Amino acid sequence: METPGSVNEKLGQENDAIQYASSTSDQVVQHDRNSWAYLKHYFTSREGWIGDYDYLYLITPNIWPLNRKYKDYEAPFYGLNDEIPILLTILLGLQHALTMIGSIVSPPLAIAGGAFNFDAEITQYLVSAAFITTGIATALQVTRVHIAKTPFFIGTGLLSVVGPTFDILPIAFNYTSMRYANGTCPTAADGTQLPCPDAWGAILGSMLCTVWIQILMSMVPPKKLNKIFPKIVTGSLLLLVGVYLISNGMQNWGGSSNCNGGTGYYKLCPNVDAPKPLPWGDPKLIGLGFSVFVTVIIVEQFGSPLMKSASIVLGLAVGCAISGATGYWSKSSINAAPTITFLWVHTFHLSVDGALILPLLIMFICEAVSCMPDILATAEISNVDIEGAQFNSRIQGGILCDGIGSLLSAFGTGLPMVSQAGNNGVIVLTGCASRRAGWCASAFLVLMGVFGKFGAVFGSMPPSVLGGMQVFLYSTIAVAGIRVLGLISWTRRNRFILTASLGIGFIDIVQPTWFNQILDYSGPNVHLQGFEQGLNLIVETPFIVAAVIGVFLNLVLPSDKSEMDRKVREGNGGVVIEGRRE
Repeated sequence: METPGSVNEKLGQENDAIQYASSTSDQVVQHDRNSWAYLKHYFTSREGWIGDYDYLYLITPNIWPLNRKYKDYEAPFYGLNDEIPILLTILLGLQHALTMIGSIVSPPLAIAGGAFNFDAEITQYLVSAAFITTGIATALQVTRVHIAKTPFFIGTGLLSVVGPTFDILPIAFNYTSMRYANGTCPTAADGTQLPCPDAWGAILGSMLCTVWIQILMSMVPPKKLNKIFPKIVTGSLLLLVGVYLISNGMQNWGGSSNCNGGTGYYKLCPNVDAPKPLPWGDPKLIGLGFSVFVTVIIVEQFGSPLMKSASIVLGLAVGCAISGATGYWSKSSINAAPTITFLWVHTFHLSVDGALILPLLIMFICEAVSCMPDILATAEISNVDIEGAQFNSRIQGGILCDGIGSLLSAFGTGLPMVSQAGNNGVIVLTGCASRRAGWCASAFLVLMGVFGKFGAVFGSMPPSVLGGMQVFLYSTIAVAGIRVLGLISWTRRNRFILTASLGIGFIDIVQPTWFNQILDYSGPNVHLQGFEQGLNLIVETPFIVAAVIGVFLNLVLPSDKSEMDRKVREGNGGVVIEGRRE
């Protein structure tokens, strides 16, 4: 028996598939929903604004006896195109926006302080730009725009969000390290690294040249992409990115990466001009980050559904409150920040650096493939088809939306974009997969970016507070990689590929300087030197070198099969797990 929600969902899927075709029933539905009588009723009636949703469920903590009423409660499910009350749309839209805050602010904060050494003003701007470009890209993803006279779409048409990718961070860190080493980024007389906006301009310009590979890959059938880039590659990619970034988060947790062994201005953490500068790793700084980490765990255990999906934000709020009350936070940057801001308030000199072309091409290729599991997860919990032509079309639209989102973001001085599944927990907890909540979330994200002082709060946050959040957030990336690897068949061939790719990838993490002397050209040939620097960025960036090795071995190694490959045995020979068949 079909429920009204499932009927609406099927109708929504049909509308999505034939929205540009002539269909009498489709026109009737659209006419009814867009008629003046319908809109008047929806925006003026109690049913349209509040409905019959149990809002108390969203704010009830998971603490006995408060949670007795909702022990076996199942929230109603709203499909992609179902009508939901306006108040619930606003609440859940805000909730999705709050859920994304951690993953939006972390990449620009990481590169601003750890790679380019930007001041508080530029850092605040990059955070605001990240919110604005994320809101625009997410709205495009949720809307799903058809490209006229083609079978292609832009966007998935799901409540799947788009945000800054963490994959750019290892490239940015290694690139700026190379430029500071060769003198193309400025340093003070005492060796202190100064802001290097030209390096960010080079990354933006190089992104504008290389993102087209991802846009072109969206035209390739997903089956072919999965064959070239199987889960063994995408899983190891996520695992290495997560582990690599955890080390960066730990640097901030201890006080800041700049002051770990720093001198001069960075002799103390976060710098000597901070309200309470301390040596790197001081217990007081560790405690600030620990307050964020522990708060996230407590909220997960005892929080209400709304609190659980905003646990990262609540953890940051607690850490900021403690650091502010104890005098570790200066408000001068917040006071100096503009009330209203937008894209292009600060601009960067665009250039193209040949050393960045190969790493960025590989990154965008990996982005085109790594977003597919996230789109699959969102489609599955949204109660829509997860195979067939309709689902493949969503995958195509998602990859293209990521590419166009990265293009628009680069034009807006922001970071590259990728589809994310971080908001899936909100869909599961609230039972709402409606695109209306996605559009509302996009509007909130743009408003957060336009309000300059909101970004300034994150830009002036003590690094230790940020580090506590980053370690938790980056760990989720590593866990996502482990989850993807858990889906592969553990044949001898796959184990060999994984061993080889992870082995080289982990070298870059545990011994970052291991490759320094291998490709070290210092001759007069400028073009050869640029090519060598590009190769260095590849071999010194863990997930890129691992992806190259994984793809190569997956294509050349024979697909040997054995009965033993389908069995995992104990030491005594007893069968424990029957493996998945290829």
